[in-house]
Amino acid sequence: MATQSLSPVFGVARSLSGKAWRWRGGNMELGNATGAMDDVVTQLLLSRGVAREDLDRHRSPTLRAFLPDPSVFRDMDAAAERIAQAVVSGETVTVYGDYDVDGATSAALLVRLLRDLGHSARYYIPDRLLEGYGPSGEALVRLAEEGSSLIVTVDCGAMAHDALAQAHAAGVDVIVVDHHKCSAELPIAAALVNPNRLDESDEGATHAHLAAVGVAFVLAVAVVRTLRARGFFAGDRREPDLMALLDLVALGTVADVAQIRGLNRAFVAQGLKVMARRANTGMAALIDASRLKRAPACSDLGFALGPRINAGGRVGESTLGVRLLTTDDPDEAADIAAQLSQLNDERRAIETEVQAAAEAMLEGQHNRAVHVLSGRGWHPGVIGIVAGRIKEKTGKPSLIVALDGDTGKGSGRSIAGVDLGAAIIAAREEGLLVAGGGHAMAAGLTVEAGKMAALADWLDSRLGAAVARAKEGETMPLDLALAPGGLTPDLVEALDAAGPFGMGWPGPRVAIGPVRLVKADVVGADHVRAIAAGNDGRSFKAIAFRAAETPLGQALLHGSRGRSLWLAGRAKIDDWGDRPQAELHLEDAAWAD
Repeated sequence: MATQSLSPVFGVARSLSGKAWRWRGGNMELGNATGAMDDVVTQLLLSRGVAREDLDRHRSPTLRAFLPDPSVFRDMDAAAERIAQAVVSGETVTVYGDYDVDGATSAALLVRLLRDLGHSARYYIPDRLLEGYGPSGEALVRLAEEGSSLIVTVDCGAMAHDALAQAHAAGVDVIVVDHHKCSAELPIAAALVNPNRLDESDEGATHAHLAAVGVAFVLAVAVVRTLRARGFFAGDRREPDLMALLDLVALGTVADVAQIRGLNRAFVAQGLKVMARRANTGMAALIDASRLKRAPACSDLGFALGPRINAGGRVGESTLGVRLLTTDDPDEAADIAAQLSQLNDERRAIETEVQAAAEAMLEGQHNRAVHVLSGRGWHPGVIGIVAGRIKEKTGKPSLIVALDGDTGKGSGRSIAGVDLGAAIIAAREEGLLVAGGGHAMAAGLTVEAGKMAALADWLDSRLGAAVARAKEGETMPLDLALAPGGLTPDLVEALDAAGPFGMGWPGPRVAIGPVRLVKADVVGADHVRAIAAGNDGRSFKAIAFRAAETPLGQALLHGSRGRSLWLAGRAKIDDWGDRPQAELHLEDAAWAD
């Protein structure tokens, strides 16, 4: 990332949300932003760390430009050879996935690959409540007894030492395809492909931000290459269309909140194009069930499609996501997509209850660096979402633990600059956890109920300094400043040209002002909607989501009469009316007088 300017933008050292406003890259005060749209895109790319000589590659990210040789990853060649051998020999193969979107898309990708190679693979997705996260030794041995000679775990397995040892003793080969943090000692496996291995090659480690589905796609490339070298495609046998699998890669990458940079940008950019063609029957049904009337955008993967796939694993049947993404039957796809939408509605209701209970416990934790909140009767399927909500509300890493009997299942979400996954692994090694792992921004764990207080104290001690540094340097990075008349659909289109945006490749944030609020009210549950007008005689709509009870929301609703403000947020298109209009998704504000 480019270094932010040290001078506060418009002198805003402390906004209504308590942040200093700073330029992400150079000063881009564009006035009405007429013309020079190409310059906007160039500046956005430069401010996200792209070298000038590399601008062309990043303007339109393609796999040809970003995909590495699969062999740079440890064990990739061994994994490809073993899967190729299974295909040639007609062995029974089972893909063992996780129950979230990354696990479902990873499993679906390998199942569809093997199907295209003429090989009918099985899949197994554990039940979140009955089996928990990751491969269990009992399940692996049972799959071996049912005839599987090769099991490929996706989005899990990197820390499953006991389970993989049991599988090895039962005589079944296991290939692990994962992206979660690894310990120095790796489990027994025929191959373990994970760019986060501590012994990963230097080039392989540069792709540590890949979601599991991205790693699975690179493995698919390696498998096809290996079979090609063996002469498998000689004669009339056609090679599978790997590009057709990129819609799965895009969905899993965005929904797992992987960093959208480098290879992941290419995956998502190209995957959205594949998704728009609606060639995957299940994906098309999912889009329809999400009530999208246009081709999905990057944000839709995280907020519309992904949550529906997740709902199956969280509060329903764990296999629904893989079944949907691998079926070619339109009627079956429509039925499963409808089930997932219903489950997603149920998930929202459960989530609301757990979130309210968790927020009620925050009162006594103001001095905590890490919020550790637990309760009995909380549904384990929503604790990760609630952890994210608490993190957003407090700006601190948060762990939500659902207690059941003598143990609890926990899920955590972190803030930039605080590696929660590494801390959870260290807590497990300290004997504070039964199990645990994850990556920098998210983690999962199993803890004894009697050790909850000790875990909270240990995390506070371990992460307190990192959280303090992250909070001290908290800023609102801005990309450009506009007068109200500059907020146009053309500007939004120009900004989108620097996408896709997501974690690690932040969407552009604009500052607009000075403005006065013509109107401000609450819509929906707790969203603040406003109409703002500027000195140029132009006005626009702004909306601050889930902000009614925040200092920002209260200032907009009650404290802004007669005062001028700067507003900061994301420029978006409102296409509800007869003609698309640009609006601002408001994230912060500051007094201009």
